[in-house]
Amino acid sequence: MQPLDAIDTAILRAIQQNGRISNADLAQRVGLSPSACSRRLDILEKSGVVSGYYARISPKALDYRMIAIVHISLSGQFAKTLAEFEAAVKLCPNVLVCYLMSGEYDYILRIAAKDLEDYERIHRDWLSALPHVVKINSSFALREVIDRPSIGV
Repeated sequence: MQPLDAIDTAILRAIQQNGRISNADLAQRVGLSPSACSRRLDILEKSGVVSGYYARISPKALDYRMIAIVHISLSGQFAKTLAEFEAAVKLCPNVLVCYLMSGEYDYILRIAAKDLEDYERIHRDWLSALPHVVKINSSFALREVIDRPSIGV
C-alpha cells in the first residue's frame, strides 16, 4: 500500500461525508477526470483503505432505545479460549461492537436493547451462555454525546 496523497485524502473525506456521491460529482470535487477518480477509488477499495459502504440506521428507529456497555472477563486468555468466545459472541445479534482489550477486562461490548427487560433476556440467553465467561459488568448509556462513523482525514 502506497502512502495516501492529497487527492486520496480528498476522496476519502468526500465519501465519508456522502458515501452515495456519484463518481462525476466526486471527480469534480477532487479535481480529477471521472475515469481517473474511478481508478483512484478502486485502488482505495481494493487495498482495504475503504473497507465498505453502509447506511447508518438509528437504533431508536428500530425501537432499540437502550445501549449497554458490557465488560467481560474470561477464565483465561489462551488462544482456544479467545477463539471460542469470539465465535460465540459473533452470533449474538444485539452485539454491535466487540473489542479484545488489555487491562482489567478481556472484552468490551456495545449492545443494543429495546428496554431493560430486553437487556435482561440478552444477558440471560446470550451473555451468560458465552463460553469461558467468569464476570460480566454492565453499564447503561444515559445519552449519546458523539458517535463518529469514521476518523478524520
